[in-house]
Amino acid sequence: MLNIILRWLLYALLIIFVSWLVPGIEVDNFLSAMFVCIILALVNAFIKPFVQIITLPVTILTLGLFSLVINALMFMLAGWITPGFEVEGFLSALLGSLLLSLFSLAVNKI
Repeated sequence: MLNIILRWLLYALLIIFVSWLVPGIEVDNFLSAMFVCIILALVNAFIKPFVQIITLPVTILTLGLFSLVINALMFMLAGWITPGFEVEGFLSALLGSLLLSLFSLAVNKI
């Protein structure tokens, strides 16, 4: 249980760090970042698999690169749903989702 809470706090800090790095992504406070973690987890668990199945032919044609677009769209959706978290454009969402994926990979390795 402590591991889950610690990971949740680290992801919230990563979201704040990504918003600091990427222009066009804004997080109001730490509580909003924690709420973004929950929304992103729910979006990735329930909506993303459905979108991946629908876009499977395009993903195959682009040799998997379209999955980056799907990640960015899920990031934008989280910005649309979550109060206190704003993603201003697709390029910001793409860069933010890439950085968040890379940083979360590093957190998972630790």
